[in-house]
Amino acid sequence: MNGREVVDSLIRHKKAPRMGLYDSPWSDTLDAWAGGQGYPVDSVSGLPAGAAAHFGFDMEGAGGGFDWMPIQGRNELLSETDEWAIHRNGAGAAFKYWKRKSGTPEHVDFHMTTRDIWEKSYRGELRACESRLNNAEAAADNLRTIRARGAWAFFGNLGLWEILRSSLGDECMFESFLLDPEWILDFNRVYTDFYKAMYDILFDTAGLPDGVWLYDDLAYRNGVYCSPKTLDKLFAPFYKEIADHIHSYGLPIVFHCCGGMEEALPMIAGCGYDALNPMERKSGCDPIKFARRYRDKLAFIGGLDAISLESSDLPRMLRETDDLLNGMRDAGAAYIFGSDHSLSPRVNYDDYCRVVEHFRENSSYD
Repeated sequence: MNGREVVDSLIRHKKAPRMGLYDSPWSDTLDAWAGGQGYPVDSVSGLPAGAAAHFGFDMEGAGGGFDWMPIQGRNELLSETDEWAIHRNGAGAAFKYWKRKSGTPEHVDFHMTTRDIWEKSYRGELRACESRLNNAEAAADNLRTIRARGAWAFFGNLGLWEILRSSLGDECMFESFLLDPEWILDFNRVYTDFYKAMYDILFDTAGLPDGVWLYDDLAYRNGVYCSPKTLDKLFAPFYKEIADHIHSYGLPIVFHCCGGMEEALPMIAGCGYDALNPMERKSGCDPIKFARRYRDKLAFIGGLDAISLESSDLPRMLRETDDLLNGMRDAGAAYIFGSDHSLSPRVNYDDYCRVVEHFRENSSYD
């Protein structure tokens, strides 16, 4: 089996000869590796080589994004320095972005702070159309390229939680869960319809990927941001509807959720998602525990402690890799090996190469 066949078998709970491999180095990480640690550089572009092809990852993102902002094309520059810039987007939100390094943008200001503003200024602007696709031609080319090297190609987008949070801001969003839940339900209703229509357009224009990832960080280090009851009421029906729509094309769907998200697991599994990523260890996630409980419903992607990978302690990395692989194998889990978040510049290139080599030597299910 090639990587594409292995991943597809794992996510669909069919027999596979080995575990899969996938990770996501930051661009800063590739720059650091190429800047003195021996990582290859593309001879034409002069940029670091693509990590997926270089390491032989069994999965790779192919693009397939689309503009979810109500007002298309808006990117108003409010202020800037040599280090950062503040932009206001088509959802009325202003964010502060670093110019020369990766990092989460700082929340600065939000316009969409009442249901009245949502209804008058934004709700009616959210219409699905081909012009919202983020370079569908490139996504189609990426599908062909990734499949040509035998890997599983996926399209990825933000999920409902991240869109809501990015539009209203944390304070307004959490207050509205209690004070105006009907607004949240309407927001999620509108975006669910929009997402279904946009996926129809995307698949018709760029072609069908091997699967879809949705990124929704429902949790922080100490647990889920809101009660499971709130998630079940305000989000679960829409998550399930989107998952069902993706499944109607015969495609599996992966749910990415950082933080201590254990309390959200029943909802994630119950909504029909096919795989879970990344299972952050420093936030209390236990991939082996998750696998023992949900192995019949979910495949699992990630789970190797990023702090271990950053430790420069290779014996520790290899030991924790063995513990994770053996635990997943013993649990009977469909597993794709990778870090529990992503690969930061604090990870040494040679160390990571050795971890990948060790994985390949010990990835068999036999």
